[in-house]
Amino acid sequence: MTVTFDAIGALKIAERIERNGAVFYRRAAAMFDAPAGSGMFLSLAKWEEKHEQVFARMRAQLSKPDAEPGPSGGERALPDPQVMAGLAVFGIRSDPAEELYGDESEADILRKALQKEKDSIVFYYGLKDFVPAEADKSKIDIIIREEMRHIRVLDELLRQKQ
Repeated sequence: MTVTFDAIGALKIAERIERNGAVFYRRAAAMFDAPAGSGMFLSLAKWEEKHEQVFARMRAQLSKPDAEPGPSGGERALPDPQVMAGLAVFGIRSDPAEELYGDESEADILRKALQKEKDSIVFYYGLKDFVPAEADKSKIDIIIREEMRHIRVLDELLRQKQ
């Protein structure tokens, strides 16, 4: 049995992951009274929101079939993108901010965020195995490059905090 997926589904997952990231960072911002700490995390939340918009525009640019593709023959669709996004990167909780308990330092949160970004890259590389069209795989490569940028920025912020 073959499992297939396309760039539209992958981009829906990417949008959800970015949305979850924004929730995570807004919660982190609320944990700090100092403007430097809260401002840094609010900036990261806005950054995730911007990436969500980028992925939504990419998805809108793809030509959409008249009907949603469904299982046919020996193929089956992957689970709902919302569910996959929740499991993939920002934990299995419905609210990814629940992973923050309120006693973490800025560096602790940045470390968690770095790990989540790394996990997302692994997730997207694995997802490519389910995408039959090369053009759709190239869209996932764009997502992976964006996540790598996230890692570089978070790593730099963590270095500043240590």
